[in-house]
Amino acid sequence: MNKRVYLRKGREASAERFHPWIFSGAIQKIDDGVEEGDIVDVYSHQNVYIGRGHYQIGSIAVRILTFEDEVINGDFWRKRLSAALTMRQKAGISGLEGSDTYRLVHGEGDMLPGLVIDCYGNTAVMQAHSVGMHKNRREIAEALRDVMVDSICHIYYKSDTTLPYKAQLGDVTDGNEELKSGFLYGGTKDDVAIENGLKFHVDWLRGQKTGFFIDQRDNRLLLEKYAKDKHVLNMFCYTGGFSLYAMRGGAKVVHSVDSSSKAIELTNENVEMNFPGDARHEAFCEDAFKFLDRSGSNYDLIILDPPAFAKHRGALHNALKGYTRINAKAFEKIKPNGILFTFSCSQVVTKDNFRNAVFTAAALSGRRVRILHQLHQPSDHPINIYHPEGEYLKGLVLYVE
Repeated sequence: MNKRVYLRKGREASAERFHPWIFSGAIQKIDDGVEEGDIVDVYSHQNVYIGRGHYQIGSIAVRILTFEDEVINGDFWRKRLSAALTMRQKAGISGLEGSDTYRLVHGEGDMLPGLVIDCYGNTAVMQAHSVGMHKNRREIAEALRDVMVDSICHIYYKSDTTLPYKAQLGDVTDGNEELKSGFLYGGTKDDVAIENGLKFHVDWLRGQKTGFFIDQRDNRLLLEKYAKDKHVLNMFCYTGGFSLYAMRGGAKVVHSVDSSSKAIELTNENVEMNFPGDARHEAFCEDAFKFLDRSGSNYDLIILDPPAFAKHRGALHNALKGYTRINAKAFEKIKPNGILFTFSCSQVVTKDNFRNAVFTAAALSGRRVRILHQLHQPSDHPINIYHPEGEYLKGLVLYVE
């Protein structure tokens, strides 16, 4: 029998509307003996069952897995993973011609809060963002093998950088082998994924996220259509995703910039794997602002896809200043009649926040700017309609006179 969490009077309304987060301030009392990562039952102050989920320390105290009275076991995980796969199949993502890369599980978007699973060919990379999912990882991996028996041969676990620090799990340097990244099933050295016919090395061990930014797939394809005969600057290039699409789209020159030497190394490897000996591309390991400061007005297509400037609400003000500053610099440098792809992947930055930051940057530059496209995350990163916070990726394509 699961331990119970009881809510304060009047604090059950959000959960009754199927929002999957129970905040610590809404809790009246918790049964003795509850540990982080345990599955708990949530009840109203009137002792009415609300839902079942993982308990954790912090502002979000419970992540609801189900609002039904069902057992969280292998059958539960198989049912949820099957539903996630079916949605990708219906959306035309799983089995997409020319691609073997997609996100199978997107946390709250697939009613599996705290869990991410990305598929690269016959390898799945699993990442836990909650202690509960970490504790259930082997059971989930077994369910994943059952559901994906025809397509997944290897399951890699990579959560040492994503689990909440308050969990006091220690880290790999403390000798905690459970946190070490590695294969839960199978094992392979084949790290090449295919997206829309382009090949990418995926750095599962040291790379950001699960090793690749799948969420920009559709936006990269759009950029390809704008790239012909352009001089392109890809800032915060990571492994060169936008750069490769620009090259395939017929760009005259493509420059990739990132402050990480490892990212630049992977970008160059990816360019060489897809466009061997192509002299149109050059990569620079340098701070974005310093690069823009020293560059002239040489580019008529610029991509700004920075890492999350705000990972929590307390950093929002400084993040918005950062977005304004980097966009203002791009407006200053881009050629007349240029195209700017600009993004924010910070969950706490709303669409309005981001647009206002870019609007401010445009006003500071004095340039005439028009919005051509409003961009967002693709369909394999679905947004639970009861959890609007899941809409984290915002983007604008701008025409700058």
